[in-house]
Amino acid sequence: MSHPIEDPDAPRRPADQEILPDGEAGPVEDRPGGPQAGPTAADLALQYAAKSGVKRSDSGQIDVLSSIGGIQGLAESIAPGLVFTVLFTLTRDLTVSLVAALAVSAVFAVLRLVSRTPLTQALAGLIGVAFCAVVAQRTGNAEDFFLPGFFINGGYIIALTASVLFRWPFAGLLFGFIRNEGIEWRKDPARVRAYAVATWIIVAVLALRLAVQVPLYLAGNIAALGSMRVAMGLPLYALGLWLAWLVSRPRPAAAAGPSAVG
Repeated sequence: MSHPIEDPDAPRRPADQEILPDGEAGPVEDRPGGPQAGPTAADLALQYAAKSGVKRSDSGQIDVLSSIGGIQGLAESIAPGLVFTVLFTLTRDLTVSLVAALAVSAVFAVLRLVSRTPLTQALAGLIGVAFCAVVAQRTGNAEDFFLPGFFINGGYIIALTASVLFRWPFAGLLFGFIRNEGIEWRKDPARVRAYAVATWIIVAVLALRLAVQVPLYLAGNIAALGSMRVAMGLPLYALGLWLAWLVSRPRPAAAAGPSAVG
């Protein structure tokens, strides 16, 4: 490959300088996007969307099952709580029920390790179950196994509500990426409103969980609480995600009108 011949008489620029758009040399640190420039809000939004796991099917619709981790991800979410609820209802032995729930969660992590599939969801589930088990064991109340989930749920509600108020609706960050809108949708007030409505749907799902489950927790009804936790976990979230996708669909492009006759 040939290389351009450098003019020996041309002035040299320091190694730490670069030609700026206006043709002048300047320090690399001072140029836009230089080493000292941190990631922008747009960069962070796209990075989050890329890692969210939300996927689009070949038909152009959201792939809800894949977005929640597939059948295995669904099982990882449901099984530990279900095992805890069933065992405690039958035995009334808190320690045995907690150990069984932890064992089930650990098995899923090992399965992912053996199959060399991403461990993130299984490990997060194992850590979550372990934390819930510690809380329940320390208080001695079986219903406290479900208590941390209420605070996590409430945290999500606050974060999602804030995303709408600051005009960065959560649904837009998820769906805008897989619709190839990036964050350009933020320039269109109609798209911002659509994604805000979609985000409120997800908030409603989370709020419904609390409205149903907190009274069961206060009543100490473990069987009903565990059943509702399973039913209103990923399955209900998946339904909310699908509805949010539908209501935030871009409008079809207007058909071109007949050409004017000269």
